Amino acid sequence: MGFGEVGEQLRRSTVQVRSAGSRRQGIGSGVVWSSDGTIVTNAHVAAGGEYEVALWDGRSFPATLGERDPVRDLAILKIGASGLPAATFRFSPVRAGEIVIAAGNPLGFTGALSTGVAHASGTIGGLGRGRWVQAAVRLAPGNSGGPLADASGAVIGINTMVVSGGLALAVPAASVAEFIRNGCAPRLGVALRPVRVGSHRFGLLIMEVEPGSAAERSSLFVGDILLGTTSAAFRDAADLGEAVAAAGAGCLTLRFLRGDRARERKATVSFAETRRVAA
Repeated sequence: MGFGEVGEQLRRSTVQVRSAGSRRQGIGSGVVWSSDGTIVTNAHVAAGGEYEVALWDGRSFPATLGERDPVRDLAILKIGASGLPAATFRFSPVRAGEIVIAAGNPLGFTGALSTGVAHASGTIGGLGRGRWVQAAVRLAPGNSGGPLADASGAVIGINTMVVSGGLALAVPAASVAEFIRNGCAPRLGVALRPVRVGSHRFGLLIMEVEPGSAAERSSLFVGDILLGTTSAAFRDAADLGEAVAAAGAGCLTLRFLRGDRARERKATVSFAETRRVAA
């Protein structure tokens, strides 16, 4: 296909996500995952409330929020429509130098396209250990949740943010597929701050515990300092995230300090009740 045909195909699989009842500028974009009305977008686009999804042909449908994972910044919306033009997703590695195409609704411009070049696929300093597709492509408010595709129109990621220097980051297609398959990743449900314990140990101070969270059920409190699991000490906050992800729907035993910090304690956290609960 020529570039025009690829762009048109990508537009048909891209939707606008907006607050219910609003005919003004949309709040973001989304991608048709399946023809039965399953839409993938960013969690920060579908942060709560009621939504409408506008299709490429001008039709609009009320949308219900399904799974939402703020860690991977992904969410699922469902609309009552069938026969939709589902996007083709590509799960093979992205190579540096590939031509990429971003589709979305930036600044209210419906179905806008921009092109660029892929830089890499990997981690970004300061953003934990999650992998990102990194590309030099222009994004603007309203692109979030839309597709980043290769030159054939296959979606390689969900556009999420722009970092310093103008580099666009997208959640890789493989992460999207895992989210669709398994739902929301487990969450401990705490706000943390890195601290030093003594002269040589690293810890994570619990600043807030979410009501009903796995942390609350395991009797972790504000002021506790998480040190690590039974098998390894935490070196940074990403280590905790990896330990929680590895636990899946099972349990995780954490070592922590409380009160005068004179004695190390243990708490077993169960994620069974939160595995498929929207954050």
